[in-house]
Amino acid sequence: MFSTDKNIETIGQLIEVLKHYVGLQNEYLRLDVIEKVVRLITALTIAAVVFLIVIIIFIYLSFAAAYAMAPYTGFPLAFLIVAAFYLLIFLLFLAFRKNWIEKPLVKFLASLLMEQ
Repeated sequence: MFSTDKNIETIGQLIEVLKHYVGLQNEYLRLDVIEKVVRLITALTIAAVVFLIVIIIFIYLSFAAAYAMAPYTGFPLAFLIVAAFYLLIFLLFLAFRKNWIEKPLVKFLASLLMEQ
């Protein structure tokens, strides 16, 4: 009584459109995940390169500072002062790691991954 050829054809078209829609949503989800992974890898690569450059700069500055202090304190004490400075920085980072490192990193990653 309710099923006519036109109704069956319309339901068939609706099912085909829904299949196409689900396929497109699946493709969109895959592309979105790929984009976010690529952005994350890019950010990590840039951070690694910047980190290595900063480390090299700190090494050269450390030697320059030690050699600059050497005439006044002697080489062993100059290098000890530079090492103590880095120990102090390490302890500060250890004490404030949540505020200085973890929270900004979580915010950055969340903004990177949640952005649409």
